[in-house]
Amino acid sequence: MKKGIQRMAILLSASFLLLGGCGAKETSKNEGEGTKTYKIGVTQIVEHPSLDAAFKGFKQALKDKGLSISYDVQIAQGDMNNNQTIANNFVSDNVDLIFANSTPSAQAALNATKDIPTVFTSVTDPVGAQLVQSMEKPGGNATGTTDTHPDAIPKTVQFIDKYIKGNRIGMIYNSGEQNSVAQVDVVKKAMKGTDLKIVPVSVSTSAEVKQAAESLVGKADCIYIITDNTVVSALESVIQVASDHDLPLFVGELDSVKRGGFAAYGFDYYDIGYEAGEMAAEILTGKKKPADLPAQYPQKLKLLINKKAAKEMGVKLNPEWDSIAEYIE
Repeated sequence: MKKGIQRMAILLSASFLLLGGCGAKETSKNEGEGTKTYKIGVTQIVEHPSLDAAFKGFKQALKDKGLSISYDVQIAQGDMNNNQTIANNFVSDNVDLIFANSTPSAQAALNATKDIPTVFTSVTDPVGAQLVQSMEKPGGNATGTTDTHPDAIPKTVQFIDKYIKGNRIGMIYNSGEQNSVAQVDVVKKAMKGTDLKIVPVSVSTSAEVKQAAESLVGKADCIYIITDNTVVSALESVIQVASDHDLPLFVGELDSVKRGGFAAYGFDYYDIGYEAGEMAAEILTGKKKPADLPAQYPQKLKLLINKKAAKEMGVKLNPEWDSIAEYIE
């Protein structure tokens, strides 16, 4: 009988873990702030370097503000059901603020509560995702930072048009991610007036990414991976295909260049996370409400080129790039 009860307890514990995704709790305390410790629920759709860097920046901003914070960190592992369960649990726990790191995470948070303030980052199109009424005037209970610089995609398309042989751009993305669909639309608009065309491949999970990349061999002259969480979490499989078949791989952010992409016009996710953390500090201390804090675009944009990746993908470095790009080996 006791063994049966023990087995039941183990099964129940495992079920709760599956429902809540992958989570951890941590506390960041700073001297001189008094006894108030704020509870922040952190929801993130998947783990990958860019989102992780944004969370690091968020924490550092709050530390720099001298606040004492208890974090409940939950990763949905790409599962939308987990994603919503995490947000609902934060509401039940009555956290002081939800930090939503990705578009799906932010949408789930706003679906779960209209009372607990939400600060988001790594969101491509806050207006299109219906997180805010406008960038200047959010108008609700959420604000944050976007991971799309208005010039990033147009500049990438211009670079491809000017310097890359061929006109077929392979794009792998999850059509179920609103932020990805929005970016593909921006790519199409940026291509007007050129002879470039998109070769799209849609995936639903990270497990499908490698096969999707392989399907572009012979059909695309280069590959462009936007800031799609599903694909970026499995980027190494795309890098391998691009290297094996001499397909220049353009990516949507700098962390993916460091992982092995050829080039990106981007910014540091740490920076947009830090800016979101500064917003969170204003909200937690009662100085501002989300509706009073305009959503922010990234402040810095640069072209980063990976020399090693260029060699592996058959790209000859052009001296013209020296004046417009930074390089990593």
